[in-house]
Amino acid sequence: MTFLTRISVNSTTLLRDFSIGSHSVSAELRCSLHNFISKSWEVVMTHLRADNNVLKDYYIPDYILVPGSVIGDSRHVPCCPVVVFINTKSGGQLGGELLRTYQKLLNKNQVFDLGEKAPDKVLHQLYVTLDELKGSGDNFAAEIEKRLKIIVAGGDGTASWLLGVVSDLKLPHPPPIATVPLGTGNNLPFSFGWGKKNPGTSQESVESFLQKVKTAREMKIDSWHIIMRMKAPKEGSCDPIAPLELPHSLHAFNRVSKTDEMNMEGYHTYRGGFWNYFSMGMDAQVSYAFHSERKLHPEKFKNQLINQSTYLKLGCTQGWFCASLIHPASRNIAQLTKVMIMKKPGQWEELSIPSCIRSVVCLNLPSFSGGLNPWGKPKGNNLHDRDLTPPYVDDGLLEIVGFRNAWHGLVLLAPNGHGTRLAQASGVRFEFHKAAASHTFMRIDGEPWKQPLPVDDDKVVVEISHFGQVSMLAAASCRSKSVHDPSSALYCMNDEDDSNEEENTEGSEERRKFGAADTFKLPDDVDIAQLS
Repeated sequence: MTFLTRISVNSTTLLRDFSIGSHSVSAELRCSLHNFISKSWEVVMTHLRADNNVLKDYYIPDYILVPGSVIGDSRHVPCCPVVVFINTKSGGQLGGELLRTYQKLLNKNQVFDLGEKAPDKVLHQLYVTLDELKGSGDNFAAEIEKRLKIIVAGGDGTASWLLGVVSDLKLPHPPPIATVPLGTGNNLPFSFGWGKKNPGTSQESVESFLQKVKTAREMKIDSWHIIMRMKAPKEGSCDPIAPLELPHSLHAFNRVSKTDEMNMEGYHTYRGGFWNYFSMGMDAQVSYAFHSERKLHPEKFKNQLINQSTYLKLGCTQGWFCASLIHPASRNIAQLTKVMIMKKPGQWEELSIPSCIRSVVCLNLPSFSGGLNPWGKPKGNNLHDRDLTPPYVDDGLLEIVGFRNAWHGLVLLAPNGHGTRLAQASGVRFEFHKAAASHTFMRIDGEPWKQPLPVDDDKVVVEISHFGQVSMLAAASCRSKSVHDPSSALYCMNDEDDSNEEENTEGSEERRKFGAADTFKLPDDVDIAQLS
């Protein structure tokens, strides 16, 4: 009989004998003693779990996590303390199973279900506690803050939510983030080497992932601020229309208040942020159809392979493969909007968009639509001739790519396939033409919405600008390249692209933070099951 088994048996026997042999004791006292013994057993088990040699490296004691807890004698400083956030509604049943495994292996108070606990509140309270403990001379708390890492399990929307919260909170030591792929596209995890397939939920799988987190390197990536401003229509609404009744884009991309400095009289102004991509056009329309279908029939979307096949089917039914026959020409990007780009600070210039382009993607990371790279790997002479630079995730530039239709998108499956490379820029502005269309479709990091456009005025602008950086954790197979990594420069210099080039074949003061309470906090009535 093992030590743990003997403790368990003895505790159970003690509780049973006490209940039988203590008739002379009041029921109230018996209940109190019973609860005391049960809680003592939980404390013993918590400490025993913390003593596990494998998990010591990630374990955070209760006095750091639970305000008002008794300060313990913490002699072992974990080299990789983690706080884990899991969207239990992602990945079918995998999210719930993963939550239970992490809670079993770590302190359950360092593992959070995003359906029950908002990450901004959790992290705010954690850093308040750490600050108080450091102020009292607690060196252990100081080391926890210095070494802390975040694990977020969910889809791209969930990962972006956490990135936004960490960015907004302006933490003294922002923790780097590792992403567990539980969604359909999983572009963020794939970009940083965490894979794009749903992971295992067993103890062995979780321990293996934690080991990778411990050895992962930290990498900065650019954050992008997006503002959508439109003149208030004479009638009707310009509020974004999300999949069915859901709030649009699921990032809580909100209208700014009347007291906000970005508010303009007579205009509706929305703002938010993204880390991977902003897209507009036909691809966003297909994504919108997918999210709408998932909202109507969630029981059909509990398997990643089925989700991806459904996405492909919707691409066919929406006309993305026969766009020239079904898709209205009025919704082609050049007919819908004028695109302005900023290559030098304060200098805007118009970008020439081929008339056949039906979808445009402003890309920050080398992963789109489930791991494809629309920018590809241009040859060195192409970079030089077109005044382009290698695509880095921390260079303050977006790569702008266009697509004609889904068949054009399929070239990404070829070894050197890519979309129509339009430009690189530090800022992008879309100025919609007067009465060009009644609506368009947009998408941010996998979350789409249907955007009405006023027909009585041309004052509709979407502007994207650089907004600092956040820290990610990159695994060994990371695809993203940093401008500060010498091996990235070597990689880009050796890039070869034997595909045919098709580009242009046709005719200050820091912005105010978006605010975790305003931008990346999901409203109370949002069903997190619809967040990827």
